[in-house]
Amino acid sequence: MPQPAHRGSHGCDKMSQGAVMDFPYNPWLITVLIQESSMQKLALLALLLAASAQAHVTLETPTAASGSYYKAVLKVGHGCDGSPTTGISVELPAGAQLARPMPKAGWQVQVEKSAVTPFDNHGTLVKQDVSRISWSGGNLPADFYDEFVFQTRIAAQPGKLFFKVKQQCAQGSTNWVEIPAEGQDGHSLKSPAAVLQVTAPGEAHHH
Repeated sequence: MPQPAHRGSHGCDKMSQGAVMDFPYNPWLITVLIQESSMQKLALLALLLAASAQAHVTLETPTAASGSYYKAVLKVGHGCDGSPTTGISVELPAGAQLARPMPKAGWQVQVEKSAVTPFDNHGTLVKQDVSRISWSGGNLPADFYDEFVFQTRIAAQPGKLFFKVKQQCAQGSTNWVEIPAEGQDGHSLKSPAAVLQVTAPGEAHHH
C-alpha cells in the first residue's frame, strides 16, 4: 500500500505555513482596518454628496414659514459641461405668490403671469400672478458662481415647495425640474428642482 505523502515536503505547504507565520491572526488589527475602511467610505460619500449639492441649482435659505415673505436666492455654481450660463428661468409653484425679481446688472429680467385661483392681497382680488421669472442676455463663465434673486410670499401649507429652474447655456441647457416621488430621497435625482421646506408660522429660522 502506498504511503501518504508527507505534507511538509511540498513547497506550497511550506509557503502556506510561512504565510500564516508572517501574518498571524489578530482580531484587533482586523477590527481597526475595517473601521478605517468604513470611515474612508463615509468620507468619500460625504464628498460626493457635497459635490453633487454644489452642482445643483439650489436655494440659499432652505426654509421659510407659511405666510411669510421670502427672499429666494438661486445659487448657480457651474455652467453646462463647461459652457457659460446665458439664462436662468424659474417656475413659480402655486404656493409662491406675488413674486418680484431683483434687477441684475448685465442681465435682462422678464416676468410672465398666468391665471390663478383668485386670492386676496390687502383688499385686492388677484386673478393673475407671476408664474415665471427669467434672466437672460448675461454671460456667467462655467467656473464662476452667481446668484439670481427674487422675493415671494409663501402661501403654501407646511411641507416641501419645489421651484423648477431652467439653466440656458451658450451650448446646451440643463433643466432642474425633477421632483422626488413619495418616499424617494431627493439626493438620488440627477437634475432635482430647487426645494424649499415650508414650516408652520414662527418655526422658520431667520438669517
